[in-house]
Amino acid sequence: MSPRVVVLDYGSGNLRSAERALVRAGAEVTVTPDLAVAADADGLVVPGVGAYAACMAGIEKLGAQDVVRARVADERPVLGICVGMQVLFEFGVEHGVRTHGLGVFPGGVTRLTAERIPHMGWNTVSAGPGSVLFQGVEGERFYFVHSYAAAPAGIEGVLTTSAHDEPFLAAIERSAVAATQFHPEKSGDAGATVLANWVRAIS
Repeated sequence: MSPRVVVLDYGSGNLRSAERALVRAGAEVTVTPDLAVAADADGLVVPGVGAYAACMAGIEKLGAQDVVRARVADERPVLGICVGMQVLFEFGVEHGVRTHGLGVFPGGVTRLTAERIPHMGWNTVSAGPGSVLFQGVEGERFYFVHSYAAAPAGIEGVLTTSAHDEPFLAAIERSAVAATQFHPEKSGDAGATVLANWVRAIS
């Protein structure tokens, strides 16, 4: 039986492309703002594109922050994608403005100190030992588009890194929470494998 996955519709994110990719990965997918359905699903995907503050505003307007935190506390699967990963941290700083996040992971998201911003396009990652997401994925490239990222220092879990002039956190897995800074739904076969690994893990 396919696991029931909700892609949270809070007004941000590539909802339909994520939906299609997750269906191909073997999930039964619903895109919805319904918090009861999100709370009850086998897996919850928190997407996100654009500004950190705007994504947090959308999550809080919907009242979804409590659902995400409750799922994490109960060790029920959550997957954050792009800014949906970033808001799992305690804060984000954009244009000098600090916005509080969901506080699932310690630390914050800050601007990359790279010569070229945004970091946009394909890049390799270095998967952490014991990674479930990256099983069967080695030396592949993933699609990134971001100007801000979390640093890999001081965080517990299976950490996957990449670099754009400086190292940054490309993915994290801790208990039932997983998150990717890249877009797996836009990352071809490698991204499809990552999503299939996640769907298999929550089955």
